Amino acid sequence: MRRSYVLGIWTLVPLACALLTASSFAQQKSLKEQLVGAWTFVSSSTNLPDGSPAWGANTIGLAIFTDNGRYSTQVMRSDLPKFASKSRVQGTPEEYKAVVHGSIANFGTYSVNEANKTFTIRYEGSTFPNRIGTEETRPVVIEGDELRITNPAPSTGGPTSQQVYRRTK
Repeated sequence: MRRSYVLGIWTLVPLACALLTASSFAQQKSLKEQLVGAWTFVSSSTNLPDGSPAWGANTIGLAIFTDNGRYSTQVMRSDLPKFASKSRVQGTPEEYKAVVHGSIANFGTYSVNEANKTFTIRYEGSTFPNRIGTEETRPVVIEGDELRITNPAPSTGGPTSQQVYRRTK
């Protein structure tokens, strides 16, 4: 009798392991589920044509991906000049240039390709009007609370760049 009890336990161990493994796979989130949320800008490898960093030091930014396929992103230098006139429609040419060179914002829709680990954004609005009505596919990696997006065509005209974000808590 004791012997059948021992055999019974050893036949249950593989079954329990199989059930635990199946359970952990069921709990694994899709790339889209992982992408949904708010992400705070951490860093970027984007450069200006002269080779200097596009966003300077202490860049600020936010990316938001909703569960129904909408997105919005804003990235800007932390050292943008305040307008002397105190009116955004009465800036100097230098103030306008600093803002255009030091910020980008856009919004629209997105879809995820789980197999390729990419997402495609469709621009509905952008502070760089050339993007409106276009779409781009970007490789993405999510590890824990870190999101890394590869941008194949930065609006600065430079080579492929990478942005890093951290999940907002």
